[in-house]
Amino acid sequence: MGALLQDDEENPFIAVNEGGRSPYVLICEHASRLLPRRLGNLGLAEAELSRHIAWDIGAEKVARLLSRLMDAPLLLQRYSRLAYDCNRPPESPDAIPEVSETTAIPGNRRLSPEDRHSRIREIYRPFHDGVSALLDRRAASGMRAIVVSIHSFTPVYKGKARSVELGILHDRDTSLSSRLIKSFPNIDARLNEPYGPKDGVLHTLNMHGFARGLRHAMIEIRNDLVAAERGQDEWAQRLSVPLIQAATT
Repeated sequence: MGALLQDDEENPFIAVNEGGRSPYVLICEHASRLLPRRLGNLGLAEAELSRHIAWDIGAEKVARLLSRLMDAPLLLQRYSRLAYDCNRPPESPDAIPEVSETTAIPGNRRLSPEDRHSRIREIYRPFHDGVSALLDRRAASGMRAIVVSIHSFTPVYKGKARSVELGILHDRDTSLSSRLIKSFPNIDARLNEPYGPKDGVLHTLNMHGFARGLRHAMIEIRNDLVAAERGQDEWAQRLSVPLIQAATT
C-alpha cells in the first residue's frame, strides 16, 4: 500500500496550547471522524461514520473548552478510531476493528501486515510520540503533569440503554479518580463505568500516566449530553472546578 497519509493531509497529532501552565495535560484520542483519503469511507455509509463507532461525539469541543478554562495543554488525535484506535496497542484486535459494536467495517477486513503496519506507523506512533515529547519537555522544565483523557460514550450500546451520565475511569492508580468522583453529587457519576480496565480502554493512561508515575484519570461523558454546543459548554464548566480543586490535593 505504501504511505497511508498524503503530504497535504493533517498530522495525526495536534497540540493545542502547548505552553499551558496548568498541571493538567488533556488528551483526546477520539476527537475526529476524519479518515485518511486512501481509506475512502471504509465501505460505510455517511450515517455510520457520524455515529459513536467513528469518534467520540462532543469530546473534542469539551476538551478544547476545558483547555481554555484551565490553561491546560490539549493533545488531539486527528483521525477516526476506525482507521486506528489510538487508545489500543498495536497487538489489540480492537486497534483496527473489523466490527465496531454490531457494525461490520468492510475496509478493515483481511488487511495485509503491510496495511496494518502503515496505520500503526502513520497514526498510532506519531500521536503517542507527540504525547511523550510534550510530557518529556514538561519534566525537563520541572513542570507538574496530571494526565486526563476526555471521551464520550453512546447512550445505547448493543441495544442496551445506559443511564450513567459521567464515568471516571482508572486502572492501577485510583488517587485522582477517587477524588473526582466525589465532586458530582447531582449527577449519575460512577467509577469505571460504562467501561473499565477489562475493556482495554486505559492504554493511553497506562502508557503516559502510570508508567511515568503521574496522576491520571479518564473522563467519559454520555454523548447525548455534549452533542450540542450548550451541553459542551455546560460540561466543560462543570468539570473544570473539580479538576482544578483535585490538582491541589
